[in-house]
Amino acid sequence: MIPLKDNIPTDRFPLITVAIIAINVFVFLLLQGASLSGEQVDTKTVVEYGAIPHRVTHPGDKCLLVKVNGASGQERVLCQGDANYPAAAEVSGCSSAAVGEVCRVHLNQPPAYLTLLTSMFMHGGWLHIIFNMLFLWIFGNNVEDSMGRVRYVLFYLLGGLVAIAAQIAVSANSEVPTIGASGAIAAVLGGYLILYPRARVLTIIFLLFFFTFIEIPAVVMLGIWIFLQFLPAVGQLATPDVAGGGGTAYWAHVGGFAFGMAAILLFAHRKSTRYQQPRDPVY
Repeated sequence: MIPLKDNIPTDRFPLITVAIIAINVFVFLLLQGASLSGEQVDTKTVVEYGAIPHRVTHPGDKCLLVKVNGASGQERVLCQGDANYPAAAEVSGCSSAAVGEVCRVHLNQPPAYLTLLTSMFMHGGWLHIIFNMLFLWIFGNNVEDSMGRVRYVLFYLLGGLVAIAAQIAVSANSEVPTIGASGAIAAVLGGYLILYPRARVLTIIFLLFFFTFIEIPAVVMLGIWIFLQFLPAVGQLATPDVAGGGGTAYWAHVGGFAFGMAAILLFAHRKSTRYQQPRDPVY
């Protein structure tokens, strides 16, 4: 189920939404080193600027990016307190490929609290950023229109911070960097649901090897979306080790969405007049 557009035109150009999309794309392509060939983004940058829960919940602890078996070995993040955290004498620079050698990649990590912001503008791959930016474009422009540009910036950033806090709360000792705009965008989706539940969203529905286009009320589509985030999030509570073991940060989605629903009326001061009028189909 992939949304394509809604049927509520904006009253003015969504400058901030476009700017946020541009920043995310800039970071992904130029700072994270993504390429059109499909290669993975630069792990070093992710570890430096991603939000590592252990660093946030254990101020002062250091985290290393190490490679086992030398320069071409498997990469892993290790934080102080981890049983495998190497002593300084056991760690060397990554200049060789000796079997069994543990070598450290040099990092320039900002303070942990700053990574709560920088992590919001990073992504783990092409599908991650494409779908995030698609959702932001479809739903963010109307939310921005409802509250003005300055309020929208605050709403977006606060939503992202709440989302990361929710994920860290269930994976406080995780050494895996949390990255992505998904939490902040989830706040936008939650706000949109409160403002425009009867809006129609043109959506692609996939049925095995076939697909079709259908208009779905926003309350139905976003309700299905958050339900599909909440179920695995509950599963992560049952297996807390999995919650911090990589993959999708479902609690960030749930936390951001809840914030958006709860806070939207504190930020929004108007609804589109076109939402109240009879509307043509989305096509």
